[in-house]
Amino acid sequence: MAQIMAGDIRKGVTFLYEGKIMTIVEFQHVKPGKGAAFVRTKMKNVVDGRTLENTFNPTDKLELAHIETKEMEYLYTDGEFYYFMDKETYEQIPLNHSQVEDALQFVKENGTVKMKFFQGSPFSVEPENFVELLITICEPAAIGNTATNATKPATVETGYELMVPMFVNEGDTIRIERWHTKYIEREVHDTLYRAKTDSIPVPYEVIKEVPAELSWWQTARIYLANILLYAILIFGIIKLGKWHLSKLKP
Repeated sequence: MAQIMAGDIRKGVTFLYEGKIMTIVEFQHVKPGKGAAFVRTKMKNVVDGRTLENTFNPTDKLELAHIETKEMEYLYTDGEFYYFMDKETYEQIPLNHSQVEDALQFVKENGTVKMKFFQGSPFSVEPENFVELLITICEPAAIGNTATNATKPATVETGYELMVPMFVNEGDTIRIERWHTKYIEREVHDTLYRAKTDSIPVPYEVIKEVPAELSWWQTARIYLANILLYAILIFGIIKLGKWHLSKLKP
């Protein structure tokens, strides 16, 4: 069976301890001024939900439990159990509060989780690493304080509370990193609207400019000018031809 050094454990690691399946809830690496370093842990029994605190030497070896995971969808709770559905088989699996209490802070209905199984039996769920949740309770920022690094408390739709920047407001959707339970960024969802305008034909008067008729004198002048132009063109061609012939004679 695979092993892990106590100095390498992290939250969520599941291993065998004194014949029981335990998962790490909290851990802390401690380096005292005197004496050897150690790892302080808080573990939870995945079967009965009981917690246990213990310290390990960083070089202690722990046997990892073979855990299977499957993607599930959170459906609802009836007040006693929390129901999850297998996305492939549509089978519904209920878990009690102690098995899901840590994940519920980051999971809403129809959200996706990873359900963990040991020897075919489910014992906990794990939310996605990054989740988007709606802020339901949050005080508005003070005027002139929106550009600072100050923070304020906010509550998201799952009931989880965290600190957010001053410019975040109630009704915003934020992105949370669950491992460090901290605010990452505010999500902006743009909605496109298509406006339809009906056109109603309206009759209107069209004014068309008509050129005035020319007088007989204006028409005569144009006619004579054209004749003169053609005469000059013909005269030029004749003169050019005579000049060319004169050049050809010996």
